[in-house]
Amino acid sequence: MRGASTRIYSWGANLPMFRVLAFGIAIGVTGAAFLLPSYWLFLATSAAIGVIVARSAGLVTGQAGMISLCQLSFAAAGAWVVAWLSLGEATMPFPIRILIGGLAAVPFGVLVGLPALRLRGVNLAIITLGFAAAADLYFQVQGFPKNSFTAAVVPPPPFDSDLVYFEFCWGMVVIISLLLGWADRARMGAAWLAVRHSERATAAMGMNVPLVKLTAFATSAFIAGLSGGLLAGQVGLVTPQNFAPLGSLVVFALAVMMGAQHVEGALLAGLLIALFPELLRKLGLPPDVADLLFAIGTIDVLRRGRGGVATQIREALRIRRAKRLAAPASGARIDEHRIAPALVHTGQHQHGSSPALDIRGLTVRFGEVIALDGVGLRLEHATVGALIGPNGAGKTTLVDAVTGFLHGYEGYILAAGVSLDQLPAHRRARAGVRRTFQQGRTIPDLNVGQYVRLAAGRTLGDSELSLLLDFFDCPASAQPIASLDVGTRRLVEVAGALAARPAVLLLDEPAAGLAETASIRLANRIAEIPHHYGCSVLLIEHDMGHVVAASSEVTVLDFGRVIANGPTRDVLEHPVVIAAYLGEEVSA
Repeated sequence: MRGASTRIYSWGANLPMFRVLAFGIAIGVTGAAFLLPSYWLFLATSAAIGVIVARSAGLVTGQAGMISLCQLSFAAAGAWVVAWLSLGEATMPFPIRILIGGLAAVPFGVLVGLPALRLRGVNLAIITLGFAAAADLYFQVQGFPKNSFTAAVVPPPPFDSDLVYFEFCWGMVVIISLLLGWADRARMGAAWLAVRHSERATAAMGMNVPLVKLTAFATSAFIAGLSGGLLAGQVGLVTPQNFAPLGSLVVFALAVMMGAQHVEGALLAGLLIALFPELLRKLGLPPDVADLLFAIGTIDVLRRGRGGVATQIREALRIRRAKRLAAPASGARIDEHRIAPALVHTGQHQHGSSPALDIRGLTVRFGEVIALDGVGLRLEHATVGALIGPNGAGKTTLVDAVTGFLHGYEGYILAAGVSLDQLPAHRRARAGVRRTFQQGRTIPDLNVGQYVRLAAGRTLGDSELSLLLDFFDCPASAQPIASLDVGTRRLVEVAGALAARPAVLLLDEPAAGLAETASIRLANRIAEIPHHYGCSVLLIEHDMGHVVAASSEVTVLDFGRVIANGPTRDVLEHPVVIAAYLGEEVSA
């Protein structure tokens, strides 16, 4: 899988935007270099550094969905290292010093990211703010390496020129933007978005959630460390006041208000960081007014729940673009050849003696409540089985146990004869056991094709993607998920799970939100999955018409126990099953 470099986006669809942006920045920087007086050149350099630190905050907060209130502490680590490397007769090239400063911040990013493996929201915010306070105290006591020297951190030629340093900083903005743009198009960037929307769905797609979180914090710290090193080269003698915890709060507020997870949002945030205090000075107002206004703007964005300025602009453009998209074509035909699934065990053939899914004596207890009581279930290869039962019967509990989201159960779960009991959720997904959820877990920030490619966890060609989308009557690949209704999103989620070529696919109420005709059409497609994709399906559904159309065998749960199992129509006509659904007792 499922490498981190798996491409989710197509360069061709998004590269023009970055070319235009990079070209625009290059033209603007070149023109400003010759037109701005020295003081405004200094402010423009500060704006570039502000863009970088805002982008670092936007990555971890806006993109990965985790709160970080210590970005300037990471920047301080980078500044300290650059200052230390500049002591004495330093011969190391200045850009290398900046790079080392950014790398020096990475361990601190990982350290701060460790609590994020278990904490979210305000609890994580307190941890990161505590780190910022501790770092500030350290620098207040120990100081920076240059504090005991009269000479400042002076970049070597040609970076000692204000004009060259200005262009160097904006060049770093372009490079970082392009690299993060590449990351967004790879599996890494999409994984950050996935974690933001649902950690469970991220693990169900085979991604290691702790690793995804740590890479987000580490990358964010690296970028912030670069900004700190650049600041050291700009102002010379850096002090703890340059990296105070209040400054990190301001960076966070601007990242949220402007939507700094997008490059244009980071540009707006950087310009405000550098230029807004100057505007207030011109108006005769104290600079602290800027912090107050930023806080009010952030509260308004959070209250409206529409994202930052850049997010709102992109949403408006998306709506305009969505209106121009044609309806998805439905004339493509599914090839009759079977697409080989990713078998759990490479030595196990699809039609071997072991079933695709074998559950034995599965028991789940929540305190004194027994949710599942010795449940047994056998799903043969290339078949569609259904798991039904009244609300509270234990169906979703069983799915959670099979897919690794519930631990501490008793019994055994095997896929193609291989035990899954000791595997975490993401490794079970990689082993070929995929699932969907009762509530939709698609990612609104992506379009249909991007989501399916992410869920596939492998290289997915355009023709294969088109056939898969057409198989489930999904919208066109370029259609934004945010523009789809709930029922259509469920279809996209099913297509994404199947795109991974699993050996076993567990569908938890996939027809929820669909009209009756669409539900039956989906049921017919589910019934065809084993033939076209060689995948076994376990369907959890309340719609009996859907169950009859899709499955060949049914297992019925009631109060955590199997009360019937066998061919679909025979089971559904059984008096015990009818009584379980109607709440009636069957006489002996």
